[in-house]
Parts: sequence; structure tokens; C-alpha cells
Amino acid sequence: MGVTSTEATAERVLRLLALLQRRPSWTATDLAAELGVTDRSVRRDVDRLRALGYPVQATPGVGGGYRLGPGSRLPPLLLDDEEAVATVVSLQLAATSAVTGAGDAAVRTLAKLDQVMPPRLRAEVRALYQATDSLVAGAAVEPDVLVTIARAVRDRVRVRFRHARADGAATERVVEPVRMVTTGQRWYLMAFDVDRDDWRTFRLDRVEGVEATTWRFHAREHPDPVAYVQDAIATAAYRHHARVRLRAPAAEARRRVPPDAGRVEDDGDGWCVLVAGAQDLDWLAMHVAALGLETEVLDPPELRDAAARLAGHLGRIAGG
Repeated sequence: MGVTSTEATAERVLRLLALLQRRPSWTATDLAAELGVTDRSVRRDVDRLRALGYPVQATPGVGGGYRLGPGSRLPPLLLDDEEAVATVVSLQLAATSAVTGAGDAAVRTLAKLDQVMPPRLRAEVRALYQATDSLVAGAAVEPDVLVTIARAVRDRVRVRFRHARADGAATERVVEPVRMVTTGQRWYLMAFDVDRDDWRTFRLDRVEGVEATTWRFHAREHPDPVAYVQDAIATAAYRHHARVRLRAPAAEARRRVPPDAGRVEDDGDGWCVLVAGAQDLDWLAMHVAALGLETEVLDPPELRDAAARLAGHLGRIAGG
């Protein structure tokens, strides 16, 4: 079956778009020569691109021509092989960055690109990722894990994976994913665990063999994902749970307390409340003291005893 005129026109319009993205400006004559068509055909193809939302600007006169300009919205981009690989690798780096909001947006974009990327380019990206190490602190998460879960959240389908506990023992899980949450150092998933009939938090660097199933689920009423994950990693997992008042605005305290170390709540009048967990109260007293803020212990009372021991120890150090 031969190529229809419509298919030929569509292919030519895509070639025109690629040329306009290659350099800042083209004359109509140069574009016509590259495409093997007349100047009139170039003008028609430019109109087709404009109808699709591409802001093609025309400059009149002898030296005039066409160029892509800024538009009111972002139209689809046409990437060659090298540009596609570079984009995906950059998004993978952004997905594990500590820049607020960058990780989540990068994962969503990765999911879109992965859906349309040819297998040969996907193999090149994976080879490059596996051959690269990073000095950025934090636990590494395979991009495929993030992409697969992002799609499952979007499509509301269950996922199956192996999750390793802190002691290394792995269990098979089938969950209904709700949201991924990043602290800037680690990625977590809040999901409904089907077998345990309850909500759970999973560290994604401990997840392997992620597989999206075809089992769709209806959205359940669920806790706030950010608050749920923060409580799970900063409080619930520890032996001791503490609440202390700090003389500082909540925004200031949040800059000093990492999100995986404690939750900060506004308490009005220039005070806030820090909720945190620890296996050892002496350790917690030391870190609260290191904040350098006026502090009032709410609970447990034993934290005051730990603070007294710390004060005595520091006093002996100061006294030589």
C-alpha cells in the first residue's frame, strides 16, 4: 500500500518542525529546499503547525523567514534520539534531587516519555544509568520503579512487588498505590496493603520486582499522604514519641528539622510544636538542644530527665 497524500503531508510537517527546532531562523527558500517543496507549500505547512499550537513567527522582508517563538502554552516537542536520551537521563537526576517539587514533576514526565520511547532508546538509557554513580546523599531508587508506580497511581491499578524490611527479610506485597512522597533524600509510597487490609508506607529503595497488574481499584477514603508518611518515618517506627514546644515560627523550625526527623505544627504566638520519635531519649534530647531554641517539654516527662543528664555532661565538658 502506498503512502497517501495526507500521510506525506503529516510527515513533511514533522520534518518542518524538526528543522525549526534545529536553529533559530530559516528563510522560506531554505526550508523549501530542505523539504523539496515550493515556498507556497512551506507557508501552508507553517499554518498547519500554528493550528496545532506551535508559535511559528514570520519576519517579513528580503531577509525574512520563520522561527519558533514563545507561546501561551507548551506544544508537543519533537526530540531526536540524542535529545531523548539526554532528556530522560536529566529527568532521572531531577527525580532524586532535593529541589522542592522537582522530583514529583520529573517522575510524571518520565512516565510520559517512557510510554512512547522506542525499546532501543530505553536500553541505551538503562545502560547509561547503570554505568553511573552519584555522590548525592540518599538511597538510590531505580527509575523503572518510580515510573511503574506513577503509572499505577494514575491508572488506579494494583501493583505487586517484593519489599525488604530493615533486617533484610523480604515479603511479597500487593497494594493499591495512592501517592509517592519524597523527603529529598528518600522516596516513599503510601498504599493500601490488600493482604493486610490496612494502609502502609514503603521505602522505594527497598522495593524490587515492581509489576503493575490489570486489577483496577476504586479510590478509598485515605489519610493525607504527606502527613501519613511523615508520621510513619518520623514517629511511629520508634520506641519513644515526644512532643516539645519551640519558640520559633513553624516555618523557621521546619527549615531546621528535616521532614523525616519530625513533624512541626504551628502553635500560635511565635511558638510551634515538634513531634518526633527516637529509640533513645538521650539522643533525642541532644538533637532538640542542638536546635538552639527555647524549648518546653510536653511529653514524655522522661525527656526532661534526659535533658538534665545532657546538661550535666556538657557542664563537665565545659569545666574541663
